[in-house]
Amino acid sequence: QVQLVESGGGLVQSGGSLRLSCVASGIPFSLKAFYWYRQGPGQQREFVATVTGGGTTTYADSVKGRFTISRDNAKNTVYLQINSLKSEDTAVYYCKVFQDAAAYWGQGTQVTVSS
Repeated sequence: QVQLVESGGGLVQSGGSLRLSCVASGIPFSLKAFYWYRQGPGQQREFVATVTGGGTTTYADSVKGRFTISRDNAKNTVYLQINSLKSEDTAVYYCKVFQDAAAYWGQGTQVTVSS
């Protein structure tokens, strides 16, 4: 079955960096587009970034220039590099993929930014 496992979150000071990982299984990884979303305290889940199977990337305006999404097909892993962290980046970050018209989510990884 499809499984997504995120990791790499933590507590970091404002201005710091983190790299989140999402390891996928149960899907033809190299053919799939992957998405990162986040959900802050008391907020709706929002789109952050996506990378297609061909490597094309798209970002939410709020993270352009600070976030970088990438993939390693040999490791079945998608990454989200987050730089210049701000307090408003505090959220649970989720990975998402579609398979057979269904959306699959990971369990999320918590990112907390302290000022």
